[in-house]
Amino acid sequence: MQFLYPNVLFLMLIPTLILFFLIVTQKSKFEKIFNQKVLNKLTISSSKLTKKSRNILLFISLVFMIIALSRPVSDEKEQNINQELIPIVIAIDASKSMLAQDVYPSRLKMAKKKILDLIKSSKQLSIGIIIFGESSFILSPLTNDFTSLNFLVENFDYNLNISDGSNIFSALEASNKLLKDYKSKNILLLSDGGNANNYQEEIEYANKNNLNIYTITIATNNPTPIPTKDGYVNDKDGNIAMVKLNENIKKLSLNSEAGYTNYTLNNDDINSIINDISKKTQKVNMEVKKQKVYTELFYYPLGFALFILLIAFSSLPSIKSLAKTSVLLIILCNIDVNASILDFNTIKEATKAYNNKEYTTSSNKFKDFISTNEGRYNFANSLYKEKKYESALKMYKDIATSDDELEFKKLHNMGNTYVKLNDLNSAKKMYENALKIKEDKQTKENLELVKKALKNKQNKDSKQKQNDKNNKQDKDTKKDKNDKNKSDNKEQSKKDKENNSNKENNKKSQNNKNNENKDDKKASQRKVNENLLSNKEEKKWLNLLKNQKNPILLKKVETKNNSKNSSSSPW
Repeated sequence: MQFLYPNVLFLMLIPTLILFFLIVTQKSKFEKIFNQKVLNKLTISSSKLTKKSRNILLFISLVFMIIALSRPVSDEKEQNINQELIPIVIAIDASKSMLAQDVYPSRLKMAKKKILDLIKSSKQLSIGIIIFGESSFILSPLTNDFTSLNFLVENFDYNLNISDGSNIFSALEASNKLLKDYKSKNILLLSDGGNANNYQEEIEYANKNNLNIYTITIATNNPTPIPTKDGYVNDKDGNIAMVKLNENIKKLSLNSEAGYTNYTLNNDDINSIINDISKKTQKVNMEVKKQKVYTELFYYPLGFALFILLIAFSSLPSIKSLAKTSVLLIILCNIDVNASILDFNTIKEATKAYNNKEYTTSSNKFKDFISTNEGRYNFANSLYKEKKYESALKMYKDIATSDDELEFKKLHNMGNTYVKLNDLNSAKKMYENALKIKEDKQTKENLELVKKALKNKQNKDSKQKQNDKNNKQDKDTKKDKNDKNKSDNKEQSKKDKENNSNKENNKKSQNNKNNENKDDKKASQRKVNENLLSNKEEKKWLNLLKNQKNPILLKKVETKNNSKNSSSSPW
């Protein structure tokens, strides 16, 4: 036998010994004055435990509890735990073209989201992550520590300049190094298709090394610019570079006995690839853990400590105390019974008054029982009968119950109350909610009547609106005729004046046209000068973007092929 937590024994040993010393040596005031023989003659014998005896039992119980806390065990054994997982390396394209925003919020951020979703849904995978551009970098080796992996993916700076271009071959070589000790070699590419026109060299390398290359393309066929902090990336001619999906990468996946898919907004793309990998790949014993197994013994001292504790705190009551307790219980029971009978009589009287249509009396009596849902319901019914509809509605609303029958009655009566208050829309809603709980003929009839009333009200309102509209049109027509007659007279007088002033206006307009032509020529000349300045500034800005470089903080994975794939747009 051994103790897994022996420190508990040493830490509690000193205070335990001190407590035992005080219990044994401490004397009462009488023991200090009288000797033991005199005390024995004066003391009345009792079957109960003395104070010292009870303290000793508590001390013994404490000792056994400390032993239980130190966790005694026996039969130590070692057990091997094998964990079967499927290895997979995820290669993320971090080239400049992945900054394009044809996929919201950007291609690279969508790739990051896909990795996090895969980590969440992967229970039987061991995942490694590669970041690649022209060269490849290891973000994480193969691991099933998804907490750490999730942290790395979340906090990695994806704004680093991983160099121009997408060297798929370099990513395959780096992934193959991580998977060199495994028979199953699964690689998942998250890319916009790269910038190569032909992936024959990558296909040959994949087949030679038995690589299964799955691809999720994260891009669209719409040409899209590549944003930077100061604008957009430009090509060798100084124009803004435009990138789109390169579907040539599809051949790489289909010729390596794997799968290809374009991204989806949900996780269908991730799930389809995981399912395909699970079907085709055999699980590998990735990790063997040795765990010690013991036979636990702590419950023996713990059970003994609880037994002693029970003896220390137990004492039989005297016959007198039992008699007093019994009398007290009988009195309390009688009080409760009488109270229950009085309550029953009051409810009976309130119900009788309600049935006799004495609603004021009924309300006053039911008011004493509004602490319960049934009491509130009966009180609300009495208020409704007294035609105090707003107070009744408020009381109905205070009823919160899980009883379907009471809830149905409440909703039905609330519908009736809303009808009395001329709130037909709310009444319709209450009846509909009541019918969802229970089918009732009366409720259905009330609902139909409310619907008809609402329809009639709507028709009446629409007719009134149409009449108002017609009356307004008639008034407008009469007004227009009067205005027209007045305007005809005014126009005739104006014509005479205009004929006299036309000659003078013709001369002035000719002079104004000449001045406007001169101003237009000056304004157009200014716009041309402004456009020339803006074009010069744009070229200067684009050249600065082209020459700007960020330091790379990752260590490069050495591969045989680190050259860029030939393409007209190496982004």
